[in-house]
Amino acid sequence: MKKLSRRFYNRDTVCVAQDLLGKYLVHRVNGLKRIGKIVEVEAYLGPHDLAAHSAKGLTPRTQVMFGPPGYAYVYLIYGMYYCMNIVTEEEGHAAAVLLRALEPVKNIAERTQGPGLLCKAMSIDKNLQGKDLLSPDFHLTEGDDSAFTLVKRPRIGVDYAKHWAKRHLRFYIKGNFFVSKR
Repeated sequence: MKKLSRRFYNRDTVCVAQDLLGKYLVHRVNGLKRIGKIVEVEAYLGPHDLAAHSAKGLTPRTQVMFGPPGYAYVYLIYGMYYCMNIVTEEEGHAAAVLLRALEPVKNIAERTQGPGLLCKAMSIDKNLQGKDLLSPDFHLTEGDDSAFTLVKRPRIGVDYAKHWAKRHLRFYIKGNFFVSKR
């Protein structure tokens, strides 16, 4: 499986989000390679996007979002679940793509429908905050090239973001059983 390049992430966030569908997330934990096919994502376009964490500016939490593309932005929600985003576009832009759901491919026994469950199943936690996604033990690869229909919907859980909450920036593979919410 060919690893995605830095150039893949250094593009328009919506394009990266849509192109991530069907790609594989690989995380080697204690010598065991866990692999999941990305089936649902959400795009966060930068500080002007009121739903993006970067809308509050540069903070210790969001610093990685303002860095170069192709790094993991991992954070804790509700004091108990980790979520993983992939930083996109050029350094300083502060955009990212949230991984919402995976289809298990190898060595994943837990549920993966939803960003918190996805991270738990893939053993993604705060230790991976800021991790380079070109690492040998944590990266994304090309997918299996199977055809699918892309669905566009509003993002989930961002009602506070005014008109940004209604934007169709959630993308998923139509009919995939592992999508978190249809």
